[in-house]
Amino acid sequence: MLFDLLLVGYIACAGFVAAGVLGSLYQLVTKEPPRFNFTGEGVMAFLTGVMMCIFAGPFIIMRNAIRGRRIENRPLGWLVASSTIAGMWSMCSGIMVLNVALILVGYS
Repeated sequence: MLFDLLLVGYIACAGFVAAGVLGSLYQLVTKEPPRFNFTGEGVMAFLTGVMMCIFAGPFIIMRNAIRGRRIENRPLGWLVASSTIAGMWSMCSGIMVLNVALILVGYS
């Protein structure tokens, strides 16, 4: 039981780290923070934006939740709910990230 919980925590951390790296890379390249908007001038730009939001979603949610709590004085429940959503999303993307890593290493 404890091993399963540690494994889920590790997977969620891997997903959140991947989201943070992708979100920070996006911000480094475009000089603006990532957002949940899909404005693009073409199909490829739209698909790139969607894929970026899929994998950087937990980072975007937590950045918005922390800013909302600090700047807009949103209630603590808002931060807890956002953290829960970002954690579950991180777990899902962490499974994908670790599967890709295992395939690249040759353990599939």
